Amino acid sequence: MTVTAWSYGAACVIFIGLALQLGLTRGGGRHRSALAAACVLSAVWGLAGWAFAVTQVFGFLIAAAVADALRMCAWFAFLVLLLAGARDAETASRCRPLIRVGAVLGCFALFSVIAAANAWPILGAPGRLAMLSSLGMAVFALVLLETLYRNVSADARWQVKPLCIGLAAVCGFDVYVYSDALLFNLVDVHAFSVRGFVNAAIAPLIAIGAARTGAWHTQVRLSHRVVFHSAALVATGVYLLFVAGAGYYVRIAGGTWGPAFQVALLFAGLVGLCVFATSGAVRARLRVFVAKHFHSHRYDYREEWLRFTRTLASAEGEAVLGQQIVHGLANLVESPGGALWLREGADGEYRQRTRWNMGESAGAEGTDGGLVRYLRESGWVVDLDEYRSSPGRYGELRIPEWLSALPSAWLIVPLALGDDLIGFVVLGTPRTRIAIDWEVGDLLKTAARQAASFIGHMQATEALLESRKFDAFNRMSAFVVHDLKNLVAQLSLMLKNAERHKYNVEFQEDMLATVQHVVQRMQHLMLQLRDGNTPIQSAAPVNVADVVRRVARTKQGQEPQPVYDLQEDVLARGHAERIERVIGHLVQNAIDATPRSGGVRVRAERARGHAVVEVCDDGCGMTPEFARERLFKPFQTTKDGGMGIGAYESLQYVRELGGDIDVETRVGGGTTMRVLLPLYDDARSAREQPEAVA
Repeated sequence: MTVTAWSYGAACVIFIGLALQLGLTRGGGRHRSALAAACVLSAVWGLAGWAFAVTQVFGFLIAAAVADALRMCAWFAFLVLLLAGARDAETASRCRPLIRVGAVLGCFALFSVIAAANAWPILGAPGRLAMLSSLGMAVFALVLLETLYRNVSADARWQVKPLCIGLAAVCGFDVYVYSDALLFNLVDVHAFSVRGFVNAAIAPLIAIGAARTGAWHTQVRLSHRVVFHSAALVATGVYLLFVAGAGYYVRIAGGTWGPAFQVALLFAGLVGLCVFATSGAVRARLRVFVAKHFHSHRYDYREEWLRFTRTLASAEGEAVLGQQIVHGLANLVESPGGALWLREGADGEYRQRTRWNMGESAGAEGTDGGLVRYLRESGWVVDLDEYRSSPGRYGELRIPEWLSALPSAWLIVPLALGDDLIGFVVLGTPRTRIAIDWEVGDLLKTAARQAASFIGHMQATEALLESRKFDAFNRMSAFVVHDLKNLVAQLSLMLKNAERHKYNVEFQEDMLATVQHVVQRMQHLMLQLRDGNTPIQSAAPVNVADVVRRVARTKQGQEPQPVYDLQEDVLARGHAERIERVIGHLVQNAIDATPRSGGVRVRAERARGHAVVEVCDDGCGMTPEFARERLFKPFQTTKDGGMGIGAYESLQYVRELGGDIDVETRVGGGTTMRVLLPLYDDARSAREQPEAVA
C-alpha cells in the first residue's frame, strides 16, 4: 500500500480505539459526548481517505471531504462547550457568536464540497473554494484554542494543555497546507498524504487530556483582553486571505508581469499589516468595536483596575507618579496624552505639574475659581466637547481661557480625596470616538479617587520625612542647648568666684583649666552640629576613675561638695567625652537637688560584671511614678530652670553602649543613680575592631 493508505488507515484505527475508550468511560456529560463524536468522525474521515488511496474512487474523496468538515464542526462544538463550562449565564451568552461562526463555516465547507463534486468553477478552479473553507475552519479552531487556553483558570490549565497542544499542532499543519495550496494554486501531495499520520500523532495527547480533565469543569472566563486578541487574530487571518486571493488574481491576470506583481502585492500587504498592527488608533477602534458588539459591559473591570494599580505602584517620586496617573487615566479612554494640575500648598493655586504628549500651559486656577469650585462640588467629569455644544448642561460652569487655549483638551477629571480637591487631569482628544456615558464616567471617577489617594499618601510621606528631619535637627539643637547651659553655668560660677579669688594662684590655675575644658566642649559641640549626634570614633577603653576626676574638677566650688570613692583599675568601653557628660549631668542633678547641709557621694567600681558609677544624694528625691514614667522622657523635669534633656540623652547613649541606668528614689529620702557601663575586654574588643590592612 502507499504512504497515503498507511497514513489514513492509522488515523482510522487509532481514533476508533480512542472513541471506544471514551464510550466505555463514565461521566463527562456533553463534553465527553462531543469529544467522542469528534473521534468517531475522525475515524470515518480516516477510513474514507484510506478507501480513496486504495481504490482511487472519486466518491471516497468526496466522503473524506464531508467527514473532514463534520469532524471539524464536532471539534468546534467540543471547544465551545469547554468555553461555556463555567455555567455562567453571561459567559454562555458570549459563546453564542462563536457557535454561529462555527455553524456558518461548517455550512460553507459542505457547500464547497458540493461545488467541488459538481466541478463548479468558483474562484477559478473547482477545488479552490474547498481549500479556502478548510483554511477558514483551521484558523477558527486556532482562535477557539487560544481563547480556551487564555481563559482557563490556572488550576485547570494543566488539564487542557495536552489537548490544546495537539489540536493546535493539527490546525497549524492544516493552515500551512491549505494556505500553500491557495497561494501557489498547487496542492502539495506529500503534505496531504501525511495528514492522517499528523492526526494520529495527537490522539495520545487527546487521551491524556480526557484522563486529566474528568468531568471537564474547566472554570473558563471570557475576558475582554482575550476576546480582543481573538478578534485581532481573526481580522489578521481575513486580511491575509484577502491579500493571498488578490495576489492569485494578479498573477493570473498580469500576464508575464503577473508573478512579479504578486510578490510586490504580498510584500505591500505584509507591510500594511505591520503598520496596522502597530497603530494605536487601529487598536483603539478594534477595542471599542469589540466592547460594543461582544460584551455587555465596555470594560473588564478586574483587568482595568489591576493595570491602573500597577501603573501607579510603579512610580517613584511625585513627578513620576503624576505622569503615571495621566498615563493610566488616558489609557482608560484611548487618549494619547494629558496633563496634571496640582494645588501648591494648602491654599495655593492649581498649576500644571506634569504632562504627557500635551503642550505646556502656564495657566493657573485659584482655589475659589469657577472650575475648581465646580469640580469640588459636583465631582463630575467634564466633557469639553459636550460643554461647547451644550453649555447649559454644566450649569454656571465657565471654562477658563487658558484651558480653552489647549487645542487637544477633551476631558477634565477631578482628583478628589474625600471632600478635598487636590488636583485635576486634562486628557487629550482620543484616537477614536468614544461616548462618555455613565460607565466611562464612573470608571474615570473611581480611578481618579484611587490616584488622588496615591498622591495624598505620597505628599503625606514627604511631609513626614521633612518633619522627621526637622525633629532630628530640633533634638540635636536641644542637646546642644542643654550642654551650652551647663557650660554657661560653669563659666558663671567661675566669674562669681573670680572677684573673691582672683589673686589666688590655685584658683587661677583652676580657672584656666575650666576655660580650656569649656573651649574643648564647645569645639566638640560644633563638630556634633556638623556631623550629627552619633560619635564618629569607635568605642575605646575609658578609665572611669579619670573621667570622674575630670568631672570633680568642673564641680569645684559648688555646695555641697561631692565626696569621691574611686577604684583605679576599672576600664569601660565607650567614648570618654560622652561618658564624662553623662556622669557630669548626674552629679550636677544631685548637687542641685541636695541642700548645702546634705551630702553627695560618687563611687566608681567594678561590680555585677559592669563598670559601675554610683551617684547618691540626700536631696528631695522623686516619686516612683515620675522616676518610672517621666524621668527619662524628653522635656520632663522637676527643676524650675531645667530642660528635661540630660537624663534622656544619658540613657540613650548608655543603652547604645549596651549598658543601663538604675534609679532608686523616694520623696524626701534622696536618690541613687547607678550607671552600668560595659567593661572593656581586650580579646572581645580586638575581635570587634576591623583587621589592620597590611
